[in-house]
Amino acid sequence: MTSPTSITLAVDCMGGDHGPRVTLAACRRFLATHSDARLLLVGRPETLLGWSHPRAQVLAATEVVEMDDPLEVALRKKKDSSMRVAIEQVRDGHAGAAVSAGNTGALMAIARYVLKTMDGIDRPAIAGQMPNFKGGGTTMLDLGANVDCSPEHLLQFAMMGSALVSVLQDKDQPTVGLLNIGEEAIKGNEIIKKTGELLRSAANLGDLNFHGNVEGNDIFKGTVDIVVCDGFVGNVALKASEGLATMIGGFLKNEFSRNIFTKTAAIFAYPVLSAFKKRVDHRRYNGAALLGLRGLVFKSHGSADEFAFEAALNRAYDACKNQLLERVRERIARASPLLMAAEAERSSTSAKTL
Repeated sequence: MTSPTSITLAVDCMGGDHGPRVTLAACRRFLATHSDARLLLVGRPETLLGWSHPRAQVLAATEVVEMDDPLEVALRKKKDSSMRVAIEQVRDGHAGAAVSAGNTGALMAIARYVLKTMDGIDRPAIAGQMPNFKGGGTTMLDLGANVDCSPEHLLQFAMMGSALVSVLQDKDQPTVGLLNIGEEAIKGNEIIKKTGELLRSAANLGDLNFHGNVEGNDIFKGTVDIVVCDGFVGNVALKASEGLATMIGGFLKNEFSRNIFTKTAAIFAYPVLSAFKKRVDHRRYNGAALLGLRGLVFKSHGSADEFAFEAALNRAYDACKNQLLERVRERIARASPLLMAAEAERSSTSAKTL
């Protein structure tokens, strides 16, 4: 059980492209640097056989959610999957957070079914960090859970994202930007314009530190701490960002294998490009939070190596230690009057048009 002096995480050891080979190695690294942490390692007993640590406990699960499993299979048929058992530890109070590198859609569906959504939240969102040129990370949400969003949903995302950054980066009033096709308030579709009005209202009430509209390049500039958008746009931006680091790595490898002139140029450019590659290395920012649930769940990238999966464990640990769940509840409660008024106005407008 998680207590003020001990943080317990439930780990889906079977999830991801590499399974126990990566997750268990990352767990051992994590435990070596967190003396106040405990782990519940969930997976098939035969794959975890022989793994032991004084602050780790193995929990048996007979099934595994595969990366290509349909949601119906993951949610309805695999009721003893390592993913589900790990999330149930959070629901039952045995762990402060669950961490999995498994199927994203299945993880969100199971987490929402098992944990339920928090009061005042319509849709949970996926929040993760994108590396920026300031050497840190820009938190972005939603990264793929919700394709179609109302202004009220986006305001909820902004409030939850603010709670996440305040906990993980120790910023009491992180800046929030609304992703748009331009900085001017008159730009964007009606949903974005309406969202901008809501975010400005929240800022006037002191509930949010709203910077204004931002464009795609601001994500990587680090213009704001948090960028809010719907899940379709967020997921496209995420994949593009991941491709950048891959492209740089491929360039460094290829240039060293060409002729003497490109090899010489690459030698001189290598320190700069290598430092840049490290700065935009997604492994450092691995671990997206599923926000808006009545429990903490963190999603690791499916292809994560030991370093990246350990980063996800670190983020889950920090979220538990700094009481992220309580911070989200507080911010949503503060925004509740504004959200209710906006929803009532939208319902009234819709009724008049019928």
